Amino acid sequence: MKYVVNSIFLVLISMSSSAMAKEVSAAKVKILFGSCLHQDKPQPIWQAMNQEQADLFVLLGDNIYGDTKNMSELEGKYAKQWATAGMQTMLANTTTIGIWDDHDFGENDAGAEYPHKEASRQILLDYFKVPKNSKRRTRGDGIYTSHMLTQGEMRVQIILPDLRWNRSPLESVSKLEYLSHKAPNNLGPYLPSSDPKRSLLGDTQWRWLEQQLQQPADVRIFASSIQLLPEFSGWESWANLPHERQKFLALLDKYQIDNLIIVSGDTHWSELSQITRKNGNTLWEMTTSGLTEEWKAVSPNKHRQGQSYSKANYGVIELSSQQINMTIKDVSGKKIMTKTLSLDND
Repeated sequence: MKYVVNSIFLVLISMSSSAMAKEVSAAKVKILFGSCLHQDKPQPIWQAMNQEQADLFVLLGDNIYGDTKNMSELEGKYAKQWATAGMQTMLANTTTIGIWDDHDFGENDAGAEYPHKEASRQILLDYFKVPKNSKRRTRGDGIYTSHMLTQGEMRVQIILPDLRWNRSPLESVSKLEYLSHKAPNNLGPYLPSSDPKRSLLGDTQWRWLEQQLQQPADVRIFASSIQLLPEFSGWESWANLPHERQKFLALLDKYQIDNLIIVSGDTHWSELSQITRKNGNTLWEMTTSGLTEEWKAVSPNKHRQGQSYSKANYGVIELSSQQINMTIKDVSGKKIMTKTLSLDND
């Protein structure tokens, strides 16, 4: 997993947009990540984020809190968020890409059944300035996409799956059981489903993802709107459809993908998670949430490394020719947690 950095240009090549270039330091590439951004709340975190002078900003979902079936109302909430001063500065100076989660999709915990997803996707893609002829606007199974950052001989692939458009209904406990047994243990209402017919991505997107994992890349970042490695939180996560979670891990094994890290949002707390795969290599996930949202009742996570953090935060990934640094920072830009991975497969 070695590469040589010998250029001062970063080129973002997207499946859905034309190539863009930005001059950056030859030593590092810096990518910011954030999620859970409420348009009606104070947003002091932009000051620290804009001082990062990053090369790319990735929004992981819940980019607004829409929660409506009224598309005029949804669009108005995007307009309010995108007009905030801090975000305007970010958009003016940093290439910004993203995917949705439930609240900007249109409804809390919504999936394939949400009736206005077609109109909702056009609004989201308009605000992310995705071209009108992009496949993301018309394909029948979602707005998933991938991007490739290239700097000299280094190629960094960013994969953004759509975990809303095709998601099957979730299984949940009764309200009484939730209040009496799950809530006191900081667990959500959902249960793992044993039904193999229930899907998170849908068949077409799974085929697309398998193709993406075969693309040449030195580093891969799988940007999931919900957590993938943590299990049994009871909130929305890949663990609610364990056969889908296992299918993803099996794809990594099938194609011997050992250069991938996961970044996720949604939870309203941040943490680092790690598992050991069948081949003995570690797989890491950085959860960064939220930019405005906070959640004190942090769920158990047997894969958590260190402590969680439940105040406003953002994530930073810095890539050099030797290593990957994953860092969670607070509203002032102070480091809260960090993990360094060697590009020799730490």
